[in-house]
Amino acid sequence: PDTCIHRLFEAQVARTPDAVAVSYADEHLSYAELDARSNQLAHALVAHGVAANALGGVAMERSLEMVIALLGILKAGGAYVPLDPGYPDDRLRFMANDAHVRLILTQERFRLRWHGFGMTCLAVDDPGVLQLAAHPGT
Repeated sequence: PDTCIHRLFEAQVARTPDAVAVSYADEHLSYAELDARSNQLAHALVAHGVAANALGGVAMERSLEMVIALLGILKAGGAYVPLDPGYPDDRLRFMANDAHVRLILTQERFRLRWHGFGMTCLAVDDPGVLQLAAHPGT
């Protein structure tokens, strides 16, 4: 009962690494693939200052990237604040500011929406974001 969900997920990865963990539309990720991509994102988030109990906003449509984002934030030690990209900008700004969110995870098609909000914005579907983990400080 005291085990974090991302630790339970990692135990499942060890048991069934090649099984399908998540499917969306016609895309699928195995447990091992989802674990690797969420680990990469977690390392990138740590490089951006996400630490224990930090809040990261997730402004994404349903997708494989959303699952990667949620797991990545948890693995980095943070927690996520769901931000529906269908909401008006004023509502999103209020929600993010009220929760003291300083980093937003989104999809490339929504990235420009966050300019001017005063927050770091990372598009999870941008391959360069995950490369930050491989090359910290760049």
